[in-house]
Amino acid sequence: MSDERRADERIGVNLATKWHGVTGIHEGRVEDLSISGCFVNTMGAVDVGEIVSLLIQLPSGRWFSLRGKVMFVHQLTGFSLSFSILDDREREVLRQLVSGEG
Repeated sequence: MSDERRADERIGVNLATKWHGVTGIHEGRVEDLSISGCFVNTMGAVDVGEIVSLLIQLPSGRWFSLRGKVMFVHQLTGFSLSFSILDDREREVLRQLVSGEG
């Protein structure tokens, strides 16, 4: 039996990010990504359940804006974010990134 709880496949990435939460604006790296969430490697502090605004720098160099809910905090490493509030355009950009088209 697998402990995997994710519904969508995640891929390894290394994308610059800027994010804004209760503690202010921070920088980091998105290290894995799916259509439904990601892991943000950062030193900035968040709390489980917090809504975070995330800017991801795409391979093209442009910035892509998302919002999500913090699902798990990894002390001194970062946090897992669930994209529970996506519109069709955001979902399509994520689909392209995950499939290697972005």
